[in-house]
Amino acid sequence: MQGEQTDAPRRPEPGSGDWHDPRVALRNAGCRPKRHLGQHFLVAEPIARAIALACVPDGEVGRARVVEIGGGTGALSRLLATRARSLVAIEHDRELAPVLEHELADSGARVLEADAQSIDFAALFAESGLEGPRVLCGNLPYAITGPLLRRAVECVDHVDRIVFMIQSEVAERLVARPGTKSWGALTVFVRACYDARRLLRASPGAFHPPPEVASAVVELVPLHPRRALETPTFRSLVRHAFNARRKTLRNAWAGLAPDRAALARAADQARISLDARGETLDVEDFARMAAVLDEIGSPR
Repeated sequence: MQGEQTDAPRRPEPGSGDWHDPRVALRNAGCRPKRHLGQHFLVAEPIARAIALACVPDGEVGRARVVEIGGGTGALSRLLATRARSLVAIEHDRELAPVLEHELADSGARVLEADAQSIDFAALFAESGLEGPRVLCGNLPYAITGPLLRRAVECVDHVDRIVFMIQSEVAERLVARPGTKSWGALTVFVRACYDARRLLRASPGAFHPPPEVASAVVELVPLHPRRALETPTFRSLVRHAFNARRKTLRNAWAGLAPDRAALARAADQARISLDARGETLDVEDFARMAAVLDEIGSPR
């Protein structure tokens, strides 16, 4: 993508006191990365600084309210705290939460020991009682990337920007185009309410321990208005289309209308060919079909 960076942007000036290497913090605390929690700590300082800048651009320094998923040892958190108006760093690991509190003790940031999969992000932003851009970010545990992207979709009305480090393969799906192999249900659900942009890539060596896959940083910006409302009918259309990618829509969507004749009339009204496959449809196509089916009463 144009403007995308690979691994490290330019290195910052030496001697910066707001960067603490996670390997040092882990060693000092007597902690080891936990495989069952999917812990891979970002140790590439230039990438961390690029993420902090993406979360809080220069024009928003001192105004942005940031919620970080997976604060870890506080390496990225400290950089965010120097730029944000307020920072809540969420950490699920009970052993690491005290380490994170120690690392952020002089920053004014709040540490919350909790599972990000069940956190009410809207409530967290509301608790601050402050004005300013609302930013959700984090180096996501790869095993729960899907559920956390689902949470991102659910809280679209309560954020102004999302910046996530995720698997490169998932990032490719988020920025994919219709008709390509990477275009799928996840793409449609996220792009129904966000614009997605890949900011940079990160090799396994940027982490401790190195993961088995490459990673990428993506930015999600809420759309107003959305490309589509995620109604039950919209969800059914998308899931059936991609659960049977080799089938034509005529077969994949069989049962989503009162009968085949009604399905054909709905598709004609929505300007969709039932001889096509789901991977060729864009978000707006699914939205039009859902609206028509809801008008005629779609069985789900």
